[in-house]
Amino acid sequence: MEQTVFHHMRKVRGITEKSIKRIPEDASEVVPKGYNNNIKWNFGHIAYVQENLVFGVVGEESGLPVEYKELFSPGTKPADWKIAPPLLPEIETILTEQQSRVEEFLTGRLEEKLITPFTNSRGLTFNTLGETFLFSFYHEAMHMETIKSIYRLAKSK
Repeated sequence: MEQTVFHHMRKVRGITEKSIKRIPEDASEVVPKGYNNNIKWNFGHIAYVQENLVFGVVGEESGLPVEYKELFSPGTKPADWKIAPPLLPEIETILTEQQSRVEEFLTGRLEEKLITPFTNSRGLTFNTLGETFLFSFYHEAMHMETIKSIYRLAKSK
C-alpha cells in the first residue's frame, strides 16, 4: 500500500509541476477581484503546507527556504508581502525536490502515530503521519483548482 500512496503523490505533484511550467510569470502575480491571493502564492502555499503536514507535525526542521513561512503560510497574502517572492521556476524546483524528500522521510513511517494529534483549521484531526500526508493531496488539489480559476481570469485581462 505504501508504494501506491507514493505513486499517487507523484501523480498529484506531477499535475502541479506540469501546471507551474505553463504559467507565465506575469500571470502568476495577478490577484483578481474577489481573491486574496495569486497563482504564485498558491504554488508556494502548496509546498509550505505539505512541508508542515509531513515534517512539521513531528517536529522536524523544514527543508524550505525560511522566507516561505512569511510568504506562503496560511493567512498570508501578496498584499502584505514585505519581501520579494521567489520566481515560479524557483518554486517549481522546491516542489520537485520536496517530493523526493517526502518519500524518503515517510518510507516505512505512514502508520507512525503523532505524539500529539494534529487538528487542522477545518477541525479535522489526524493521528498518524500517513493521515496528514494523505490530507495534503486534497489540499494540493483544492489549490490547483484555485490556480486554474485565477489563471482563467488573468488570461481574460
